[in-house]
Amino acid sequence: MIAFTIPGQPVAKGRPKFARRGAHVVAYTPAKTASYENLVKLAATTAMSGKLPSTKPVALSLVLNLQVPASWSNKRRAAAIAGTICATKKPDADNVLKGIKDGCNGIVWGDDAQVVRMTIEKRYSETPSAIVEVVEVLGEAA
Repeated sequence: MIAFTIPGQPVAKGRPKFARRGAHVVAYTPAKTASYENLVKLAATTAMSGKLPSTKPVALSLVLNLQVPASWSNKRRAAAIAGTICATKKPDADNVLKGIKDGCNGIVWGDDAQVVRMTIEKRYSETPSAIVEVVEVLGEAA
């Protein structure tokens, strides 16, 4: 099992952007997405501490600790942190998952197609972060 925490507010993977460069159109990853994926790579590399990426099927557990909006009252903030107010606002959990899976490619696993089971939880926290746990699953890859 490997576990690590990505500090800071979780970031949803943005759609590729397109720009005209002379007669050509080029696609690029938005800066915010690229920056977050680099943060994921750094946290994953540190957690792997020199181990090779898994070649087996894996299960991924993800807890997204989102920052409580600054505009909320202290009472509402306390309820959110206690879990009585669910984190139903952006970012979408599946888009954050995409960025984290892409950031772990070649570090935690060879390719994100190896992820055969996923659980995601979004919640409010005083300390925004993403907690990642990866466990190899019994069974062989196809």
